[in-house]
Amino acid sequence: WRGRQGLWTEVLTMVQPASLTELRLLLAPAIADAVAFDGWSDVAVRDAASAAGLDPAAASFAFSGGSMQMIEAWVQAVDAAMQAALPADQIAQLKIRERIRTLVQFRLDAIVHQKEALRRALSIMALPQNAPRTLALGWRSADAMWRLAGDTATDYNHYTKRMTLGSIYAATLAVYVNDSSDDHADTKAFLDRRIEGIMKFEKAKAQLLRPREELFSPARLLGRLRYPAR
Repeated sequence: WRGRQGLWTEVLTMVQPASLTELRLLLAPAIADAVAFDGWSDVAVRDAASAAGLDPAAASFAFSGGSMQMIEAWVQAVDAAMQAALPADQIAQLKIRERIRTLVQFRLDAIVHQKEALRRALSIMALPQNAPRTLALGWRSADAMWRLAGDTATDYNHYTKRMTLGSIYAATLAVYVNDSSDDHADTKAFLDRRIEGIMKFEKAKAQLLRPREELFSPARLLGRLRYPAR
């Protein structure tokens, strides 16, 4: 984690807070660190800004949208760190299941010391009024992972893949936040099973949707035996 934390800091500190969006990305990881003491609150925002040498009032204004805005910025910061650490050309040599596993595992490792922030974030995201934003947030993260994994689908597969990965990632986070096993072995085993499920589903779907002429047809076989091709 030490190396990844250094990368995260380097990536985000290169972004000068010239806009509110950039300021949010810069402060989000530090806010998540403060959540264990202050919750997803304006107090956490001001503490993070002060620690970074930034104007607390400006930071408070940037996060005037409240806790969901803070959580969204935190997730976007993880997205940015993942994209910087694992560019598509770097993981292209891995099998597709290993690419997905590597990307999800990076995200879990990136927040390993922020479990309390995750726990409180999941509770806030589960509120009915936050459902649309939560779904959109999960979709964007799933999309970022699939793109890094090399997915170029533009048909309905584009949507089914992201819906499936988004649901698996959400379920994995729910396991992870309460996982006290050594090196999060329970979470890793859970993730492996779910990824294996994705692969089996995609394989079965591909076979089911093969062009009809590629599928075995007893009638066609009998026809060919009766009327051999000339």
